Amino acid sequence: MFRNPSLVLARTVNHESKNKVRGDHSVFMSIEETLAISVLPTTDLMPSSASTGQQGFLIVNADDWGLDHENTERIRECVLRRSVSSVSAMVFMEDSERAASLAEEGGIDAGLHLNFTTPFSAPNCPTQLADRQREIGAYLRRHRFARVIFHPGLVRSFDYVVAAQIDEFRRLYQRAPNRLDGHHHMHLCANVLHGRLLPPGTTVRRNNSFLPSEKGLINRLYRQVQDRILTQHHRMVDFFFTLAPLRPVRLHRIFSLSREFVVEVETHPVEPEEYRFLTSAEVFTQIENLRIAPRYAVAEVEPFS
Repeated sequence: MFRNPSLVLARTVNHESKNKVRGDHSVFMSIEETLAISVLPTTDLMPSSASTGQQGFLIVNADDWGLDHENTERIRECVLRRSVSSVSAMVFMEDSERAASLAEEGGIDAGLHLNFTTPFSAPNCPTQLADRQREIGAYLRRHRFARVIFHPGLVRSFDYVVAAQIDEFRRLYQRAPNRLDGHHHMHLCANVLHGRLLPPGTTVRRNNSFLPSEKGLINRLYRQVQDRILTQHHRMVDFFFTLAPLRPVRLHRIFSLSREFVVEVETHPVEPEEYRFLTSAEVFTQIENLRIAPRYAVAEVEPFS
């Protein structure tokens, strides 16, 4: 059975503290943060591999599928090597059409990567949509706190841009997206979150998992509130981390959490260091006897054979 993440992390932190272990502790959330997070019911989290003792599972998700030819090809190679579980697909980008075809041909698990900040580059992108996205992007990039401030003047633009991307995903992938996240994590900006623009019942990417020392109190509290709002209408994994920085101790701790919890690791294979790691034997050395999930899911997952 799955255990409470806060209890596991509390024991881990206490054990390391008592033994005066030094090093990278960035994979651990604060105890008060984990206590505030509503975890998915244990009945929805099925063991991925009893033979390895891995009750949870490790999801390696590659962002920016379809952004351009290079991103798509780098990600596809990692999927073929089974070092990537799933992809987050961008729409209205220069390689979106081809990427959707590749996903269908290869059975690649794709969710929607909402994009508000990188200009749409597909030739079929409606002018009005591109203009609305530029308007939103200019606001979100204006200052570091823009994403946390609800802008009433952009309500219609956000609604239009989100709906258009969902519709385009449905056209390209012949189904509605059952999983959503955001380019530069902007799916968690105030206008999207408080405007309830993410379809209810979908799986949505949570905030990063952090140590208290990595983020200030106000920042952590705001993220806690966001995650608690998300759990009211969406499914989420237990922990979310970025693949970088690729420090062995850090990666070992992240991957070890998947023995009991659902862990998502975000990667961008277009980055040389991440690409090298995912296309070499190093990734499988790091995970040891654990398994990388063959798709993104917060329900039953079967491991690669």
